[in-house]
Amino acid sequence: MINFKDKKILITGASGGIGNALVKKFNSLSGKVLATGTKIEKLNSLKKQFPEVEILKFDLSEHSNIEEFIDDVSSKLSGLDIVINNAGINMDNLSLRMKDEEWKKVIDINLTSTYYLCKSSIKKMLKNKYGRIINITSIVGHTGNIGQSNYAASKAGIIGMSKSLAIEYAKKNITINCVSPGFIQTDMTEKISENVKNVLTSKIPMSKLGTGEDVANTVAFLSSDAASYITGETIHVNGGMYMA
Repeated sequence: MINFKDKKILITGASGGIGNALVKKFNSLSGKVLATGTKIEKLNSLKKQFPEVEILKFDLSEHSNIEEFIDDVSSKLSGLDIVINNAGINMDNLSLRMKDEEWKKVIDINLTSTYYLCKSSIKKMLKNKYGRIINITSIVGHTGNIGQSNYAASKAGIIGMSKSLAIEYAKKNITINCVSPGFIQTDMTEKISENVKNVLTSKIPMSKLGTGEDVANTVAFLSSDAASYITGETIHVNGGMYMA
């Protein structure tokens, strides 16, 4: 039975569909969780659902403040054992129409912010010679997708970065892995028309969209001592839509 008693856990992008499922899962497994995001209303709503969870509003685009942010997180939790980098944005456009700002912002938040979060968190974890970092990527980082060259590049970049960090810190008992969701039921997918949803579902061997809980279950396993000999890997949660 996986249990995170006495483990201090940071979850970014906590107010979205997958983020909410992550908070629920780690809270249910007795972890000491701090949830962060940019929308204080959604964070306050999380706090009402899970009173034990700490919340902290932070904008990950503020790269120069990330180290201070991790210091604050560590202070609030009295340590830092597990970091789940789930925050991300998309600004879709065909490549020839994509504005420089659309490219830069997606790379800055999805990839660069994740790098700085990993870097600052590892400094904390080295002191205890223990740590688990899970970076949430995407099926699109492996397959590509029309109108998402920026998003696909950011997610593919996270995978390569995670492998490099995993090699660097494996001897320090710090594991760094990725979870790559396929099409998951979230507020975003709820806005997709039934026709488009049916087309997507037809491409999934399991013939259904995944849930936030499917992703959270995988993240919980990789964050646990049961996965202590796994590092530098990407686990796909996509119902068979893409098989590496």
